Amino acid sequence: MNAHKRISFQVVRDEVKRRIESRIWPQGSLLPTETQLAEEFNCARATVNRALRELSDQGFVERKRKSGTRVKKEPSKHAKLEFSLARQTVENQNATYRYSLVERNVVASPGWLASQIDVSADIRVLQVICMHYADNRPFQLEERWINIDAVPEIEHADLTNHGPHEWLLNASPFTEAEVSFCAISADGRLAEFMGTTPGTSMIQLERTTWKNGNPMAFARMTHHPGYCIRTRY
Repeated sequence: MNAHKRISFQVVRDEVKRRIESRIWPQGSLLPTETQLAEEFNCARATVNRALRELSDQGFVERKRKSGTRVKKEPSKHAKLEFSLARQTVENQNATYRYSLVERNVVASPGWLASQIDVSADIRVLQVICMHYADNRPFQLEERWINIDAVPEIEHADLTNHGPHEWLLNASPFTEAEVSFCAISADGRLAEFMGTTPGTSMIQLERTTWKNGNPMAFARMTHHPGYCIRTRY
């Protein structure tokens, strides 16, 4: 049996999307099975599954168990989210911004991270923990793991006065991102960072970024109680 190439799900997703948009697979048509697509792209079936899940989330296809995946007849409309730097958000609220670097280490990618951003488990990543404040009150806890192979300059970058998000946007901006939002209850660690009590409800944003198809970073940003995210579509 031939070994599968290490092909990213983005490559599969983008090609399937291209075929849909060019009407090679018109609206309402049934796509090949995951197994057939995996054979065509010479990749793992799990890679195809994730690509199709993303296309489903984006409104291009609909998936039904035992019925397969079909091109949607009426593509969905989606909101476009824009995420500002913590500094910009705080200053836009007419508050005084302050940044603090808590911890910075080069480590081997833990297993959960390797699975999250699709890299080898032993790859070197820069782990950064930092705090953002508004009028000296905790605004956001930022935890970020950056793939050093994708962004070699980050290993020795000065993050004393500026957070990793700000540094990356200026020096090596991502080309693609996947975002999720979670409502969480603060544990003891989060409560200490955010100056609140365990059990307090908070919003946590997780974002995986890629640069030209290469896994770049995974960030987890926890916001103060009462934080609100708005968008327009």
